[in-house]
Amino acid sequence: MLFSPSPKRDRPQLQLSERRLLLMAGDAIATIFAVFIALRIWAFVAERPFTPEFIRPQVVWFFILPGLWILLAGANDYYDLRIAASKITSFQRLVLITTQMLVVYLVIFFVSPRESLPRLFILYYGVLAFVFVGLWRFANPVLIGWASQPRRILIVGTDWAAQTIIDTIRADACDEYEINGIIGEASEVGSSIRGVPVIGSGRDLMNYVRRDGISEVIVSSTRELDGEIFQSVMDAYVSGVAVVPMPLAYETITERIPVEHVNNNWSVVLPIDGNTGFNPYPLFKRGIDIVLAVIGLLIFLVLLPFIALLIKLDSRGSVFYAQQRVGLNGRIFKMYKFRSMVQDAEVETGAVFAQKNDVRITRVGKFLRKSRLDELPQLYNVLKGDMSLVGPRPERPEHVQRLAERIPFYRTRLVVRPGVTGWAQVRYHYGANDEDALVKLQYDLYYLRHQSLALDLNIILRTVGKMLTMKGT
Repeated sequence: MLFSPSPKRDRPQLQLSERRLLLMAGDAIATIFAVFIALRIWAFVAERPFTPEFIRPQVVWFFILPGLWILLAGANDYYDLRIAASKITSFQRLVLITTQMLVVYLVIFFVSPRESLPRLFILYYGVLAFVFVGLWRFANPVLIGWASQPRRILIVGTDWAAQTIIDTIRADACDEYEINGIIGEASEVGSSIRGVPVIGSGRDLMNYVRRDGISEVIVSSTRELDGEIFQSVMDAYVSGVAVVPMPLAYETITERIPVEHVNNNWSVVLPIDGNTGFNPYPLFKRGIDIVLAVIGLLIFLVLLPFIALLIKLDSRGSVFYAQQRVGLNGRIFKMYKFRSMVQDAEVETGAVFAQKNDVRITRVGKFLRKSRLDELPQLYNVLKGDMSLVGPRPERPEHVQRLAERIPFYRTRLVVRPGVTGWAQVRYHYGANDEDALVKLQYDLYYLRHQSLALDLNIILRTVGKMLTMKGT
């Protein structure tokens, strides 16, 4: 419920990140318990005593199998709170993750020593993990409702930024926030924005904080706050209420940067780090890029004859497709892909975005795009240093020039190497127009501000999940 003034309540409030961690912790406990019960069943069927001596050689599986489950769950967006809230979607993902886990385990089994777990064990484990995780996910909304309550908030400001944050909360965080009302100018009291009433001016803010148990104030005004409202916001802050600028609240909820709302506040957008000491992240990232690119290119060499044959049988033209893209610091480089469109697809149109159900895409090209196998040749670009495994996707010079003129901070994405995959690619659908380019930029800027090995791993796992489920473009 988004507007419902009520007395202050004292139950704890879990943030979005804490809810995701709770989901992950519950999955870990459920799958560890599944390993334990599966071992017990195996011992019973094999007529072996279930003793510490029996368990000791199998301790490693208490780490491998739950760890594998969590990795696959992350790759399939199973810790997305919107998916967790939908019983049908959550069940579908549970079936998918269980199936993927069984397949991966069988691969591990066949390369493991003979004395490792029997194949039947994974059947026991798969069924038990499915049941235990399913029960946990079914009970989770009830437990969350008992353990937490939405944060009651006030929104300060009545311009279009207020409309955006209201729409965002309704779409992505209605269980996390409960909007008490809007604080605006005295002349605006009684009006409403997106159905949320303007309940008072600056002088009323502290009264609502005390009466309704407000725990957070989101400052959404794009104009400078007048003296009365500014002082009231400061009073709320001093009294222990969280005061959050609208761009930061938007970023927390959506994991995107709202570039159209930051105005001249460039520090919200740019990936500036006050630490001037040695940062090992770029060095580690480049090392990982090289190692994984070499491994990937070996796989590429195995698949190359089969993919090349399919492309040639499907349509005339070359196997590979090279295209100019804009890379680090605006440098132009040649990016390679398997050809997925008809030969000379842009002779008449020039540089245009590919569209959904684009008639230029070949039959084999549809498969390559959905599986993302068309991107495999870019591992050569990664090895050369033109690209990284993870980063904003490189765009064509024509698109960069046009979008930089229309979208604020667009060139900021050029401060890192472009990636084979990125945060925008795993969080958003394929961009087919300038509006999509704006949303993708929001995700790219979030990646720039929060880039780390952990986020890179998250993106790689999500990409693997999309490849396995054929959810590429």
